[in-house]
Amino acid sequence: QVFGRKKTATAVAHCKSGNGLMKVNGRPLELVEPQTLRFKLLEPMLLLGKDKFAGVDIRVRVKGGGHVSQVYAIRQAISKSLVAYYQKYVDEASKKEIKDILASYDKGLLVADPRRKESKKFGGPGARARYQKS
Repeated sequence: QVFGRKKTATAVAHCKSGNGLMKVNGRPLELVEPQTLRFKLLEPMLLLGKDKFAGVDIRVRVKGGGHVSQVYAIRQAISKSLVAYYQKYVDEASKKEIKDILASYDKGLLVADPRRKESKKFGGPGARARYQKS
């Protein structure tokens, strides 16, 4: 059970041995909206090849955030869960190999992005902007 985060979206992935099922909130990966970001979800699979995912089932629950940050959270959760699965049930060498491939492509696949929305202050419409004086 591993989680991925982006802004306020949180995705929790469960990885267990199986036959290559991938579900997000009980629906297959191919049905995740928006379509333009579907390749972002498939990136871990495209980088590592289908064979690494053939023996595992991954189920993801995602909530919070908007469409885009949910997609980023899902792909992070999938990547991290695969790494954790390989560490626990396979061997350290293949885990290291997977981790290196993912990290060299995009660190965001394994490391959460800590940026959050800055809170609004009084005396202005937003976090930094101020109301006009004259």
